[in-house]
Amino acid sequence: MGAGLAAGVFSGAFVLVESWARAGAVAALVVLGLVQGIRVPRRMNGLRPEAGKPSRADRAAVVRATRRGELPADPGLIPSVLAYAGALWRAAEEDRLRRRAVLAVTLLALALAGYDTLAGTTGETISSWLVAALCLADLVWWPRSRSRLLDRAGRAAASARP
Repeated sequence: MGAGLAAGVFSGAFVLVESWARAGAVAALVVLGLVQGIRVPRRMNGLRPEAGKPSRADRAAVVRATRRGELPADPGLIPSVLAYAGALWRAAEEDRLRRRAVLAVTLLALALAGYDTLAGTTGETISSWLVAALCLADLVWWPRSRSRLLDRAGRAAASARP
């Protein structure tokens, strides 16, 4: 839900800033929010099919502990910690292949922002520079954040192994 809501709100805000089309903003919020809200958990469930077996509270405990680099309070959840840490590593490996695409999109976003600054409306210029800033932030922030996450997941997995 968090990924879907964030994607929908950002997309809707961009549509609103660029064109002031309220109906378009609501459509972007709903459609992209649903698409991302469905895609993200399906991807992680594909990487970790056993995730649906524990209760919701147990899954939350596993995610929280693994992302902090700790073991869950319940020793029975240790296999789930190992599975979740492995899923995070597999997702990171898949994402490494997508980084070139992010770089290409960032370069295109910067070019479009430059063009919109010269020839676009104020809304288009603002929207384009916001997209460019988000793409740049993704290039700079996400690799470091992912590295810290994987380090903590690795600590949790190492602690979980006998």
